[in-house]
Amino acid sequence: MSVSGRELDVQLLHPFYTDADGVTRPPGPDKHPDYARFAATGSGVVPVVRQVAGELVPALLICRYADVREVLRRQDVFSRAAAVPTDQIDVTGTVLGMDGAEHARVRGAVKDAFTRSEVARRGAAVRASAEAHLAAMAAREQPADLVRDFAVPLALDVICDQLGLPHEERLQFRRWGDMFLGAGDLSRDDAARSAAEMGGYLWEQLERRRGCPADDLLSRIATNAADQPMDVQIKLPISLVVGGWETTASSIATFVYMLQSRPYRDGRTGWEHLLDHPGQVDSAVTELERLHSTANGDDMPRRVMADVRLPSGAQLAEGDLVIPSHDAANRDPRVFPDPERMDFDRDPNPHLSFGYGPHYCIGAHLGALEVRTALALLLTELPRLRLAVPPGEVPWKAGHAILGPAELPVTW
Repeated sequence: MSVSGRELDVQLLHPFYTDADGVTRPPGPDKHPDYARFAATGSGVVPVVRQVAGELVPALLICRYADVREVLRRQDVFSRAAAVPTDQIDVTGTVLGMDGAEHARVRGAVKDAFTRSEVARRGAAVRASAEAHLAAMAAREQPADLVRDFAVPLALDVICDQLGLPHEERLQFRRWGDMFLGAGDLSRDDAARSAAEMGGYLWEQLERRRGCPADDLLSRIATNAADQPMDVQIKLPISLVVGGWETTASSIATFVYMLQSRPYRDGRTGWEHLLDHPGQVDSAVTELERLHSTANGDDMPRRVMADVRLPSGAQLAEGDLVIPSHDAANRDPRVFPDPERMDFDRDPNPHLSFGYGPHYCIGAHLGALEVRTALALLLTELPRLRLAVPPGEVPWKAGHAILGPAELPVTW
């Protein structure tokens, strides 16, 4: 079987919820139904087009679990660096746009700070931060916005504490980050301006730590990545700050929304189930990660560097542009029986929402710790928490690389 984007009539616009103006407008947390269909039927390799810099770029969406894992694993055949010009967000100079030895060298400057054991050491600090932000939210007038009043400040503080960024300057990073993560042609100028402003500030911070290092991640970058170009040194903390708070905050808000608004078992919601089964919070988070990842448009594209056959048998040609879809792979019935069912008892649950292989999300352990801590605390301290508006009235971020509620009104 051979599949090539050059030989097929490509019509399907990607991401799937992109409108005629090129803005991605997801209607809610549910992934497009085509993901499950593409993973279960056909070749699992689907021709799509993406709008990049005003042009429609043909690509192949890879949907089966084994195929997606193969694409993510093999940097020698599926190159991120060669596909950077087709990215909808400019990641030039970041680990997201590198391959091989270069990627390993830059990632190596910070990876030891995000190991499972190192993250476990931060558990008490993460819980203390969550408790402080929850107490502040509970003291405000109801309804509160769980995004603004709890999820964002918690996630932002955790990563900024690790980097060593001053408290009074953290909200500026949120403004920069919102511009940086805007998706689509209209936001590329904002992203470039945001990166330049963040870059100037962070370079000053790195230079300061080279002369007087502290016990923080910026000092580690200033020391371990000193041999890297200025652009790379600056963009490493940018990617950690922006990725660290936005994905985590969106996961907290999205998962609370799902637990509150959807039936789970016996007519009860997931929230009600976890109130009676608090020991299942960790497995519930893993299942919610599988079903409702924060990526608004799959993994970043790869360029095929040589003719190759995928595990499914699909043949790809050198030069093809492929987009591995973890959202489709997470619904492959060959790996996840009854894949659209939310099941907190699902075991094993080897979802690909954090990626796989060399580009596996460096902050996966820290993000999971934050989300699990936040949900466990909300269940314990605010068991009567509920949405303050009907689920259909919760607004979802449009034109953004990260999926999540723009705001989540709650009361208790």
